[in-house]
Amino acid sequence: MARQRPDSPPLFEVVERPDFSFETRAMSRGQWPVAGLDEAGRGPLAGPVVAAAVVLDPARIPSGLDDSKRLTHPQREELFHEILGSALGIAMASVCAEGIDRSDIRKASLEAMRRALCGLPLAPKLALADGRDVPPGLPCPGEALVKGDQRSQSIAAASIVAKVVRDRMMTGCGRTDARYGFEVHMGYATARHRAAITAHGAVARWHRISFAPFRNGAEDAAAVAEKEQFL
Repeated sequence: MARQRPDSPPLFEVVERPDFSFETRAMSRGQWPVAGLDEAGRGPLAGPVVAAAVVLDPARIPSGLDDSKRLTHPQREELFHEILGSALGIAMASVCAEGIDRSDIRKASLEAMRRALCGLPLAPKLALADGRDVPPGLPCPGEALVKGDQRSQSIAAASIVAKVVRDRMMTGCGRTDARYGFEVHMGYATARHRAAITAHGAVARWHRISFAPFRNGAEDAAAVAEKEQFL
């Protein structure tokens, strides 16, 4: 007999917070070190997708680790420095807009995570990857965790590192070309960004020509992007 749903609403929303249980179970199986993998920048119209790999020190886990999207900018910055100062290993990698256009954003995200893991200063025995896919070509076994940045502290730490690093990269793009406001929207499809694209066209090697609003006229957008680099 099917279980009936309660007819009264919950008194409060239960918010799941990441913990170290996945890592602890792996340690009990002899799989240590464990690295968390996550990326930032799947959705924007411009900029790279950035991935991070983090191996936390079980004795020095920063307080407040969470999905980077649920943290404020000051919280991410503070935790970023705490992670850098306490983790056993950290590595970052990216795939540029042109690399994304040559494949697709899913493959580019997985490749960035693979590169990040391979860049760690210690060899992990297990990789916990955010999402539904284990990046191909890892040098160790991998496990995919849906909403992993809200379940695993290692993945949450990687999500924070990737987000902060990518935001800083896009801020640098904004200083280089002030027309688009990259330092404000980080390349996402805001009204300001779309208006700037309409007014100035795409920027070569920065905008993802395979993404809307470029892909319906990808050849014209690519020509505009090529022209932009000489302005």
